[in-house]
Amino acid sequence: MIKTMRVMLIPNNKQNTKLFRYTNTARFAYNWALGREKENYKNGGKFLSDSDLRKEFTQLKKTEEYSWLNEVSNNVTKQAIKDACHAYKRFFKGCSKFPKFKSRKFSIPSFYQDNVKIQFSDTHVKIEGFAASKKKNKQKINWIRLAEKNRIPTDCNYSNPRIRYDGINWWITVGIEYEDSVTVPSNDGIGIDLGIKDLAICSDGNKYKNINKTKKVKKLEKQKRRLQRSISRSYENNKQGKEYCKTKNVIKKEKLLLILNHRLTNIRHDHLHHITSEIVKREPSFICIEDLNVKGMMKNRHLSKAVQQQGFYEFRRQMEYKSNFILLSFFFDSFSIYNKNPTQIREV
Repeated sequence: MIKTMRVMLIPNNKQNTKLFRYTNTARFAYNWALGREKENYKNGGKFLSDSDLRKEFTQLKKTEEYSWLNEVSNNVTKQAIKDACHAYKRFFKGCSKFPKFKSRKFSIPSFYQDNVKIQFSDTHVKIEGFAASKKKNKQKINWIRLAEKNRIPTDCNYSNPRIRYDGINWWITVGIEYEDSVTVPSNDGIGIDLGIKDLAICSDGNKYKNINKTKKVKKLEKQKRRLQRSISRSYENNKQGKEYCKTKNVIKKEKLLLILNHRLTNIRHDHLHHITSEIVKREPSFICIEDLNVKGMMKNRHLSKAVQQQGFYEFRRQMEYKSNFILLSFFFDSFSIYNKNPTQIREV
């Protein structure tokens, strides 16, 4: 079983500049590979493999115009090209929509780190290629401080390390392999009914409240509405003809709105984590969860906002990976129950 750890980074100014340079280079490599695939397809050619594109990209880096690509680790661009080829393949397999070019304004800045060369200490993580010099005082820039101490183990193998920027902070996610659980619980099973008045009502009598009805969340939602109206007024007051002008004050307000949205999201996700962890720690022999028609509920304009804020899919996702089974659904009177042995499935 691979467990993904996510920790916030605290870079200094120089490291922050390097991180943005890495993300911009990864975005360029992704867009370049996708553009080459589209051009080749229009000319009647076959699919270009990522190995062929990487060889072509290596020759591109030798030119004077693109010599700046050599300032970034080769593994960053290599994985970006692989990601573009993978997204292109998935479209032709019918698994996803056609991949879009990554925008500087709207795409999420992120890049890959080599899982072999990345290093973790109790308080820092080493990023490859930040400093070319081997002197100790120059090598310090490679080590970025972690917001949490002793969170990631230092003596294990890592998989798929990714660094991304959410608009406020930098985060690193890395997969760590753990042994699978072999114990089979013998406690009674639990059925979970999801709703809007209360988030979840369990068959054993436990009831979990809707966090969106608390005073804290309502106060933050009120601040959010006022800030949105203030931003809208600022745009209207600074309108020049048919174009809207974004002033420095508007940029400051939008940053405050982003922080407020992140805070609301973190509160809701933290509430879901507390509930799902509490249910799984009771070690039920099986878990049943209601199969709601969320898509149909979202069409009701009186319920859509409340349904969206509850995060039913996020609740189901957390239950699924924390219990390490495949969740089965029930609808009306017919539902299935299961335990950790996938061969023992019974119909009720």
